[in-house]
Amino acid sequence: MRNVVRRYRSLPLRARLSLLVAAAVAFAVAAVSMSCWFVVQEKLYDEVNSDLEKAADRPQVASEVAGVLNNCVQEPSGTYTGVRGRDTFYVQLVKADGTACVSVSSEGMVKVTPSDVDVVKHAADGKGILRNGTDSNGNAVRVLTVPLRVTEGFGGESQLFQGAAFTIAIPLQDTQKTLNDLALLLLVVSGVGVVGAGAMGLFGARAALRPVDRLTDAAEHIARTEDLTIRIPVEDDAEDEIARLSRSFNSMTSALADSHELQQQLIADAGHELRTPLTSLRTNIELLSRSEETGRPIPAADRKALLASVKAQMTELASLIGDLQELSRSDNAQHGDRVQVVDFQETVESALRRARLRGPELTITAALAPWYVRSEPAALERAIVNILDNAVKFSPEGGTIEVALAAGVLTVRDHGPGIPADELPHVFDRFWRSQSARALPGSGLGLSIVARTVRQSGGEVTLASAEGGGTLATVRLPGAPTPPPELP
Repeated sequence: MRNVVRRYRSLPLRARLSLLVAAAVAFAVAAVSMSCWFVVQEKLYDEVNSDLEKAADRPQVASEVAGVLNNCVQEPSGTYTGVRGRDTFYVQLVKADGTACVSVSSEGMVKVTPSDVDVVKHAADGKGILRNGTDSNGNAVRVLTVPLRVTEGFGGESQLFQGAAFTIAIPLQDTQKTLNDLALLLLVVSGVGVVGAGAMGLFGARAALRPVDRLTDAAEHIARTEDLTIRIPVEDDAEDEIARLSRSFNSMTSALADSHELQQQLIADAGHELRTPLTSLRTNIELLSRSEETGRPIPAADRKALLASVKAQMTELASLIGDLQELSRSDNAQHGDRVQVVDFQETVESALRRARLRGPELTITAALAPWYVRSEPAALERAIVNILDNAVKFSPEGGTIEVALAAGVLTVRDHGPGIPADELPHVFDRFWRSQSARALPGSGLGLSIVARTVRQSGGEVTLASAEGGGTLATVRLPGAPTPPPELP
């Protein structure tokens, strides 16, 4: 059995579907054919039984019965008219000792069984017996043995005859021939049906699995060429499983293509952004190295400026590398198990302390109300720090930054030059920097990190021009003003 299952599983999917369809049809056809055959058999036997009962119901003439019993013979020859529509039949009388006396009008003799003798012995009960039997030549017959009733003449009152029973039988050759012909017909029809079902199953499997073939070819093509532009054609009104699978495959390849494009763009942008600080750093280091090699010292002020520039470039590189690492982490890796209930007010306060250190000449006001959110604490604080860093960076000297947190909405307002309307749609793009900010330090990744963190926390972030000048950053995070009960 295991070998059969193993061989079945090794077959192609089309062959397995065809075999399943053929097996299901074969089972259904077999059940219907067998039911039909048994119903017809029952009907034919009922018809034979009915003919036997009608013939046995007519009483026999006493004088003829006495003649048959007194002159008991076993070689009949004659024509019995008691069974209408039957060309061949057997009629005989059975004695209490099991001897059969055949009527001269019978065309054969039936073998007597103990059940026939029991009818003679219990004739007073008036019960007969229907059975299958054989004649003297071994042919199958349908036999009815009943208590013998006789009358003194035709039309007279009948009475029970003691000491003998009346047996009448009909050969079953015609009935069996009809059943055999029916069985052959059903077998032929069933075979044609199973073969046709198998062929239709194979045809249907090929038609149904054609989209799967396209999916397979597409997957093999992508694996071979890494071409993610391939798509599976799907009818707009198709809603079956294959159509859904095709749409899912197209969505997957589209997402992979977008991801691959973003990856290539990130690599290109990162290379471009890294080139500038690395070039500046190499130039400064070469100047210092050349000064040492030639023995011509650089003036102290210039040397101090070069070292400060090297330090600044290294800091910028470290910041850029950190931002790239943050963006390169997958959503699951970044969000994952580190998500927890965070005190948003405390996170903003911590970010404000860092922002005040970076802009000591600025006035930063804060009005914060309690609010608890679900997020990664470190990532959320970094996002808020990035927003405040932008406000510090673009605020004029001695300017004011207004920070407010109420009902889960954090707003950061600065009074700097603001962001032109045509640049607002791009502020959250990776490595994008406005024309006015290209001279300032930064990698262009800060707001991308903000957008990603806020989105993973289930919120949204926007930047807009503030009334009276400056920029208004708004962060909305779902949460509650009180911590969950399970928190201390």
